[in-house]
Amino acid sequence: MSATLRVGLVFGGRSGEHEVSLVSAGSVAAALDRSRYEVVPMAIDRAGRWADPAAASAVLAAVGAKPDRAPEFTGSAALDPRLLDGSVDVVLPILHGPFGEDGTIQGLCEVLDLPCAGCGVAASAVTMDKVLSKRLLREAGLPTPQFEAVTAAQWARERIRCEARCLALPFPLFVKPARLGSSVGISKIGSVEPFAAAVEAAFVYDDLVIVEEGIPGREIEVAVLDGEPPLASLPGEVVPGHEFYDYADKYLDDACRLLAPAPLEAEQVVEVQRLALAGFAALGCEGMARVDFLLDSRDGRFLINELNSIPGFTPISMFPRLLGLSGVAYPRILDRLIDLALASHTAKRRLAAAALRPLEERAK
Repeated sequence: MSATLRVGLVFGGRSGEHEVSLVSAGSVAAALDRSRYEVVPMAIDRAGRWADPAAASAVLAAVGAKPDRAPEFTGSAALDPRLLDGSVDVVLPILHGPFGEDGTIQGLCEVLDLPCAGCGVAASAVTMDKVLSKRLLREAGLPTPQFEAVTAAQWARERIRCEARCLALPFPLFVKPARLGSSVGISKIGSVEPFAAAVEAAFVYDDLVIVEEGIPGREIEVAVLDGEPPLASLPGEVVPGHEFYDYADKYLDDACRLLAPAPLEAEQVVEVQRLALAGFAALGCEGMARVDFLLDSRDGRFLINELNSIPGFTPISMFPRLLGLSGVAYPRILDRLIDLALASHTAKRRLAAAALRPLEERAK
């Protein structure tokens, strides 16, 4: 490796969170310690094409502070050749949503034998899929809201039965694409009439839709940074400026308030941190995750809503902010993620080498 680690910063991508990824990548690039790292920008356009090196650098330099100011660009290659020619030592994927946060870029790095920061293939895929993750959380005995899942094929074949299952949940209901983030494609409904339209709106983004009971109460978030042992941050609270914490509220109009740390009792902080670490372990996460909770005003219970394996790294994002309050500055977060990626890669290589030994040697 070179004297400074060459970090392949991958951003953009084929998802509804393309613009958010660009803003996150701009923040990450600014925070990386240039005495330790050489940033190698790698941009993926909306169609999944990789920009050439000069274009990727220009996109990163032009990124603004908000997604509505993210620059447009067009790639020209099926894959950035620098992933193949030894130009990077470690990949730092700052990709939100499908084709990045869902295990695909992680699998690519595995095939290319490149260290990749964050969760591995399986955990990335599971945390991206709200249905799978909730089933695993429930299997682990961890609290999560009631839900039903509907596929596009089921909706077309047996719509009345699907409606009956979902509408048996207590109102209000949240209808969401199952494998998307940043609150894209989500509807909140308080009665039966808009249900079908909400499901159709979610199917625009995914052929799997999750319908969840609405929990009255507060939205709490905890950042988890892996290590020995993993660190659960002080919790933060999202106070939506809209009816719920939607895309515009998160990134565009500054209507919401982010309270960091959240105003909670000491025993509540201990409990939500415990649940965050338990959820992180139950889904097999590595590196990092932001664990989102609902604090039920009816009984004071914390319910795990979802885990995000590549949380936002924008200037207003909770993940780096909460870890900063917990004693880990933004540049040190990135140091830890890169160090963990390198250590994990070394361990995987050792296991792979052991598996390739002749059978008689492995039996000794």
